[in-house]
Amino acid sequence: MKLPAESVQPTVNRLRRAQGQLAAVIRMLEEGQECENVVTQLAAVSKALDRAGFTLVATGLKQCVAAGDEVDSAKLEKVFLSLA
Repeated sequence: MKLPAESVQPTVNRLRRAQGQLAAVIRMLEEGQECENVVTQLAAVSKALDRAGFTLVATGLKQCVAAGDEVDSAKLEKVFLSLA
């Protein structure tokens, strides 16, 4: 299923923020920052990416339900598990 640009814009925005966070993590490593601080920021990036993935899946599922399309449960399970 292809999602319209306006429905994925919040996810794109979230991914752009995560991209900035990841750049900060790289910079922290290059500057020799404390390991604990780097790992904390890396965990934040990971959570942001997870949330973006789940938001994208939820958006697609809402669109399928709204359109009355049949949801392929095996495919949906595979997508969810790929985010686990």
